[in-house]
Amino acid sequence: MTADYHIIIATDLTDESLKTLHESDDVLVTFVAPHVQAIRDVIADAHALIARDDVRIDADMIDAAPLLRVIGHPAAGISGVDIEAATRRGIMVMNTPGVSAVAAAEHTMTLMLALSRRLVDAHNSMRAGYWLLDRRRQAGNQLRDKTLGIIGLGRVGQIVAGLALAFGMNVLAYDPYITEEQVADGRVQLSGLRDLLERSDFVSLHVPETRETRGMIDAERVAQMKAGARLINNAYGGAMDEQAVVDALQNGRLAGVAVDVYPDEPPYNSPLIGVEGVIHTPHIGDNTVEAKHNLSMQIVQQVIDALRDDDYRNVINLPLVPGRDYESVRPYMVLAERIGIVLHTLARSPVGRVAVELRGDEASGLVKPVTVALLKGLLSPVLGDNVSYINAPFLAHERGLHVYQAKNLPTVDYANLVSCKVTLEDGEEIVMAGTLLDRRVPHIMQINEYRMNFVPQGHLLLMGSYDRPGVIGRVGTLMATNQVNIASWQTGRAQPGGQTLTVLTLDDSLPSSVLEALRGQEFVRHAHQVDF
Repeated sequence: MTADYHIIIATDLTDESLKTLHESDDVLVTFVAPHVQAIRDVIADAHALIARDDVRIDADMIDAAPLLRVIGHPAAGISGVDIEAATRRGIMVMNTPGVSAVAAAEHTMTLMLALSRRLVDAHNSMRAGYWLLDRRRQAGNQLRDKTLGIIGLGRVGQIVAGLALAFGMNVLAYDPYITEEQVADGRVQLSGLRDLLERSDFVSLHVPETRETRGMIDAERVAQMKAGARLINNAYGGAMDEQAVVDALQNGRLAGVAVDVYPDEPPYNSPLIGVEGVIHTPHIGDNTVEAKHNLSMQIVQQVIDALRDDDYRNVINLPLVPGRDYESVRPYMVLAERIGIVLHTLARSPVGRVAVELRGDEASGLVKPVTVALLKGLLSPVLGDNVSYINAPFLAHERGLHVYQAKNLPTVDYANLVSCKVTLEDGEEIVMAGTLLDRRVPHIMQINEYRMNFVPQGHLLLMGSYDRPGVIGRVGTLMATNQVNIASWQTGRAQPGGQTLTVLTLDDSLPSSVLEALRGQEFVRHAHQVDF
């Protein structure tokens, strides 16, 4: 049996996680060395790639993988992936945040203790055959009553704070995205960055890689640090200027530095390597047996679920809502996408503007994922599989669509409603609104002035006609003559004797000859078919 999905693994995963892959009948797995050329040799027909930061997944590699849908990173950071290139291609990029937080936090404390007690110097001294070369020089410092400044109070930062408090330390934290109400332990004091640097005996970095954090500990920030402080970087290498840190060590401003991450890995040209006062480890912050097991199991299951469209956990370039699980958001995205498909079907000229409105407590906060799904529905009939939830906004922008959030669209009133108005290039407007039944089943309730109630699934026929006697009978006769069975019939009209809009759900797709025969009837204004 031919597998549906080809997954390339270019990193070390546990046997238990690999068993999950091998037991999946729809998955083919290829193992390669974590080298760019080895991956390039096999990526042309791959649907997913699992790799770490030691492989640079850039635009060239992404261009060489026309079928690629998922890039999985068994780590919290994704510094090795060109996110913009992947997003433009509609490729999901996922990480495993928090899985290795305990391991990373414990490694931070290990480095802090090693710095404070001069552990490496003492070890090397004994290894060289000495007992106590200079007891005064080898004297360390206790952590108790010292001040730790944590930059970045995410998952790892919070665990480090808890461990430091257990050691009797005073803890300051700088994180511009955290409020006092979000700090779990009241003993952790939020602080400005400069204040933290000036007061802390130890400074520990736990920030993600962003434009704001790149090079944030530069020469100016190092000069603001307390004299004799010690600096720990267990986050990502680009967060600090390595040469500025070396200079501060050598002029006595800093008493010690511990690093587990580097701007370039392996760090062949790092000025920190071999400098006295520096403890360096080879990016092993998450390298514990427990963390490796959890990371492997999670990334494998995440990739499989995403390929099967079962779930999109931890996809960083998917516009889902923090705190909302995919299962609760997905029905609204399905509804919006199908509204988009119907809108495209009814549009007689290209769409120029798209207005979106959400009403109701349950739908509130879902504007971004719903809008992306709506755009995917509008663009998919034209672009096919090249459009996804990931790249729909990019493609819409490239095609000149102006998308905005609206208020008070002229639509029906339901507890939770997804509404949209598109303006076509010829000036025509189409308004559509839908809701969910039992929070799961999509129903379209309105198209322009017509009140409707139909499920956008299966084979639909959208027919605009004139409100005349005998229309139902003549359409039914035409369908019966051509062996087309009608599953449901929904008609909306603005006023008696005016115009109507009818949606028929059919058991099978309508043959083109029958569609043309229907369009030829004098009571038919337009007729379109859409298959979901």
